[in-house]
Amino acid sequence: MKAQVRTLEGEVSREIILPDTFEEEYRPDLIRRAVVALQSTRWQPHGTHPYAGIRSSAVGWGSGRGVSHVPRIKNGSRAAKVPQAKGGREAHPPVVAKVLERRMNKKEKKKALRSAIAASACVEIVRSRGHRFAGEVPVVLEDRFGVLEKTTDVIAALRAAGVYDDVERSKRSRKVKAGRGKMRGRRYKQRKSLLIVTADQPLRAARNLAGVDAVVVGELTTEDLAPGTQAGRLTVWTEGAVQRLGGV
Repeated sequence: MKAQVRTLEGEVSREIILPDTFEEEYRPDLIRRAVVALQSTRWQPHGTHPYAGIRSSAVGWGSGRGVSHVPRIKNGSRAAKVPQAKGGREAHPPVVAKVLERRMNKKEKKKALRSAIAASACVEIVRSRGHRFAGEVPVVLEDRFGVLEKTTDVIAALRAAGVYDDVERSKRSRKVKAGRGKMRGRRYKQRKSLLIVTADQPLRAARNLAGVDAVVVGELTTEDLAPGTQAGRLTVWTEGAVQRLGGV
């Protein structure tokens, strides 16, 4: 499988042979499991206090009174400590000791990552995800792109490569969430746009572009390539990143 390396002006400079990773079998089931396993490591454990709802001196009356054998508060008849009583304990409360992390085999994780990389090089899968671009994928730019220091230069290079329309699509998608979430630090929702993969250091000049993420090829994860467990993210590679991917 080959790809064209483009300059910052959008001209084709040469062709390179892509690593075998780009020809991996597409496995959406493994990709979904890998993303969920990665997200589960960020879930915060929560639970009730161990003695919640049972802080009372309630004792059952026993037999012979014509009432149920539930604990009742002393000097009264109100039931306590049990789920069916007002102020009693919860039947099956959340506990901090619950194991939230989803486990996945190492070989499955690696195969899921390779599958997500291959999906990013399939035009049909990338277009079905809603991305807008002109030309073919994967988009490979020369290494000068990875060291740009101005956002305007990054925008010019993305325009020349025919992928900046997707950034504008993400910018237009920013909307206020429905429900309580907008009161809790997550007011807006916005669609993901480009993923920029470089060789040595992330492209800091692209961090303010709408929906754009920039990562180093050595730190690339399945969640980067498949946000929301949906593979086929529009990805821009530098030539050096592609070469290092073959080494990995």
